[in-house]
Amino acid sequence: MKVTIGGPLKLAFRPWVEGLENVPAEGAAILASNHLSFSDSFFLPAVLDRKVTFIAKAEYFTTPGVKGRMTAAFFKGVGQLPVDRSGARGAGEAAIKSGIDVLERGELFGIYPEGTRSPDGRLYRGKPGGLARVALATGAPVLPVAMIDTEKIQPPGKVMPKLMRPGIRIGKPLDFSRYQGMEHDRFVLRAVTDEVMYEIMKLSGQEYVDMYATAMKRQLSEAAKAEKEAEKAAKAALARAEKEQAEKEKQEKQEQEKQERRRTEP
Repeated sequence: MKVTIGGPLKLAFRPWVEGLENVPAEGAAILASNHLSFSDSFFLPAVLDRKVTFIAKAEYFTTPGVKGRMTAAFFKGVGQLPVDRSGARGAGEAAIKSGIDVLERGELFGIYPEGTRSPDGRLYRGKPGGLARVALATGAPVLPVAMIDTEKIQPPGKVMPKLMRPGIRIGKPLDFSRYQGMEHDRFVLRAVTDEVMYEIMKLSGQEYVDMYATAMKRQLSEAAKAEKEAEKAAKAALARAEKEQAEKEKQEKQEQEKQERRRTEP
């Protein structure tokens, strides 16, 4: 990845980086980042000397056909781990186990506390399960990371990326050893997650929204659906009105013709 993708990526986009000295040269650490673009998982590893392991849904690795095999090879090549979302608790437990395994090997584990990409460039509330539980279970330090302007490189619906310089800020490591052994306390998980999100907000300069990004996406989807239905209803009402007007004009014309015939009859 660093040779075939990382090098050309850095050459073409020239990402700027602050805080590289905060990444340990060896040993386990968690990189907790905001999530603006699909490309976040490429730019961050590209600027680091060490391998960063992220997680990805298992479907990326199991899709049949030539395209499916190419996709699987690509995600394996960039260090993504497949996570099976089936089962009682789905991706959450699988992601936690994957993260713990990576950190117990003394490697870097990348995670997006928001759980999904930001729908509008703002920073959303972090989900308390994955990040906090992995950090407390392993004792690994958490490095807050801010991706800057990556969403502007290839906005939704755009095929060709825009050549511009994204940025990456890596904050000082956060130590949560004071909460060791409390990874099942929901209040502790919330406190750890909020502390990390606050540091990400300071690094990124994003506006913070105290709700989950998934909830906002659902609201936006429902609003778009309602707008589409309203537009459809308005078009249907206009069509009915035009039809009624045409029918009225037709009747008026027929009545005029009828009266005209009466006047011309002997």
